[in-house]
Amino acid sequence: MNQNKTTFIIGLSLIVLAATMKVASFPHSINPIIAISLFSGVLIKDRKWAFAIPVLAMFVSDLMLEIFNIAPGFYGLGQIGNYASLLFVTVLGFTMKKTNLISVAGYSVASSLVFFFLSNTNCFLFDNLSTYGTGVQGWMNCLAAGLPFLRNGMATDLCFSVLLFGTYVVYTKFAEKKQLA
Repeated sequence: MNQNKTTFIIGLSLIVLAATMKVASFPHSINPIIAISLFSGVLIKDRKWAFAIPVLAMFVSDLMLEIFNIAPGFYGLGQIGNYASLLFVTVLGFTMKKTNLISVAGYSVASSLVFFFLSNTNCFLFDNLSTYGTGVQGWMNCLAAGLPFLRNGMATDLCFSVLLFGTYVVYTKFAEKKQLA
């Protein structure tokens, strides 16, 4: 199978997985979108696809939330920043040189932290409506309010990162053995 077709199949599979998990687990938000952003940045060689896969995964899941009237899928200007945060995680993935367990775990934690800080800053700047206050104290209040999401998100991101990268390693080893046979 050629590289473009393989990338398309992987990308489509990841988009469907992410959208399904996010919608099915709502409101608990057990979804692999941040792990997919990291995975795309590391392993999808075509940069356009590497950026498109996580953004499309988020968009499709947000669209499904909206269409099925589960929750507001599109909720404000801060959401645009969340999409941009996924792109930052993808760029972070470009810097991973080795795909061993330590690297995957470290980058997964870093991805969770990057997304947390950027998404909560977006919330504070664009969707705050004086909920958290103003200035540095308001921003700190906004970050503090997001800490439970960080803890749960970090665990989810780590599990899905290990699952995605582990599946990839097992698949490539199987494919190499099959080619040698």
